[in-house]
Amino acid sequence: MLAATVRVTHDLDAAEEAVQDAYVRALGSWAQDGVPDRPGAWLTTVARRSALDAMRRRRTLEAKLPLLVEPAGAGDGPGSGTVADPIGDDRLRLVFICCHPALAPEARIALTLRLVCGVATPDIAHAFLVPQTTMAARLTRAKKKIALARIPYATPSPDELPARVDAVLAVIHLLYTTGHTAHSGDRLVREDLTDRALDLARMLHRLLPGNGETAGLLALLLAHQARRATRTDGQGRLLRLQEQDRSQWDRALIAEADQLVIAALTAGPPGRFGLQAAIAALHAQAPGYPETDWPQIRTLYDELLRIWPSPVVALNRAVAGSMVDGPQAALTEIQALEHDGRLAGYRYLHAAKADLLHRLGRHSEAIAAYQSALALSGNAAEQEFLLERIRSTG
Repeated sequence: MLAATVRVTHDLDAAEEAVQDAYVRALGSWAQDGVPDRPGAWLTTVARRSALDAMRRRRTLEAKLPLLVEPAGAGDGPGSGTVADPIGDDRLRLVFICCHPALAPEARIALTLRLVCGVATPDIAHAFLVPQTTMAARLTRAKKKIALARIPYATPSPDELPARVDAVLAVIHLLYTTGHTAHSGDRLVREDLTDRALDLARMLHRLLPGNGETAGLLALLLAHQARRATRTDGQGRLLRLQEQDRSQWDRALIAEADQLVIAALTAGPPGRFGLQAAIAALHAQAPGYPETDWPQIRTLYDELLRIWPSPVVALNRAVAGSMVDGPQAALTEIQALEHDGRLAGYRYLHAAKADLLHRLGRHSEAIAAYQSALALSGNAAEQEFLLERIRSTG
């Protein structure tokens, strides 16, 4: 609805107001007349009409309050002509628009997640491993930069797309990650976010079929999506990878991911998403947890860490390395990451440390680490899992 409405308003703030107004009208109209056959279309139509009404009332103010204003004559607003559009989907188009290179990379990603994908500010802050107040300030600065620089609301031309692809890939990946394990709430997964991310990844791959990283991202999401039904048991209890029933994994999605991994790795030097997809594919292909090719996974993490230095990658590499060299070597690496401080608020650092301590028989230290992870988790399924680990370790 927002993506469709902003094509009329050319202003994100005005579009958000129109969408909210449509929901308010629906509360009254649907209670009296019943829910229409196509509620989404009803809401979008009302939002666009509301936006047009507001534009007529505020025409004299538009020059003073622009946000992503499209140059005259472009777009599909009232009286405008038709322009060539290489993207063809409102949602993906708006992602590309918000990922304008004039904004700092993190600002592009955060702003798009918030405005286009509807991800809450606390969840974005969690994804970036920063306090909520810091992320709120970044979003405010990004909006001001758009207004002050008069960044146009305009579909990027085919020549402009490559400069924005990296940010768009990062947005879609973070959107999926945010839904894959929800930061808070009763459900482990937010399927609205994972489904939206997967749709965007498919559209992006269709738009840029020769790009290895678009293939890699889609493969990565498909490999994760293939085991979505086995991540919890019938009671909603979180299951670790070694506990999941691999016979229930979606083999069609895994096969599709495998083909995309091959395409990603043969398109040129592998990028961060192609390497992550290759790692996910190795997990998906293993007949059982003990048969996983851990040495190859660690090698892929070595290359990923080289091209994309990140403490999260270093943590994942250490966990994979524990299956090759044992828990003590991995614990030393994780303690170094802990001392570094950048992952202090990252619950998976503490959970990984706890598992290694448990494997080493250092149970009291493991319980303390599990408790640290528990304090950082707001997801009910994760909390119950960590509590169970504490009880079983004690």
